[in-house]
Amino acid sequence: MPADAAMPDRIDTSGDKTLILLRHAKSDWPDGVNDHDRPLGGRGNREAPAAGQWLVEQGVYPDMILCSDAVRTRQTCTWVCSELGEKAPTPYLDSRLYDADATRALAVINETEERVRTLMVIGHMPWVQDLGMRIASVDSDEEAVVSMAERYPTLGLQVFRIPGAWATLDGRDARMTHFVVPRP
Repeated sequence: MPADAAMPDRIDTSGDKTLILLRHAKSDWPDGVNDHDRPLGGRGNREAPAAGQWLVEQGVYPDMILCSDAVRTRQTCTWVCSELGEKAPTPYLDSRLYDADATRALAVINETEERVRTLMVIGHMPWVQDLGMRIASVDSDEEAVVSMAERYPTLGLQVFRIPGAWATLDGRDARMTHFVVPRP
């Protein structure tokens, strides 16, 4: 969503659980570095804090952050956590989120303890988009779903409301409320 577009209402985290899916910020492609070890590029380092700033502006603070163990996702996570400040939880790195597909990423999310009310997962294309398409319910914000489906750039961020248990999240059972691409 462009920065000047009308923002949906603030996120209400008082009832259902909240799932935030974030694609890492823009990475670099240095010669001789394998994909897993690719760092953020200059633009990614400049823009990544905007995802954390957006969450703070919305009053959303994850109870738990799951992050792919790739360098670019870890660096994105560090920038987000720096913006969340003292309210940032200690992130958990999960190697299964690197090179995952939507089914594997969902299986990782399904393992989340029920005490976690707001979960943030930082990962990669194509699974972040594929998973969003899989779990978005029919009562999702249509503009958010269409925007996410048409174009999912780096630092794209999806927010879902989860009415049931993490373990039962499967398909078409999460209401997408937001898709944004925070930029400074």
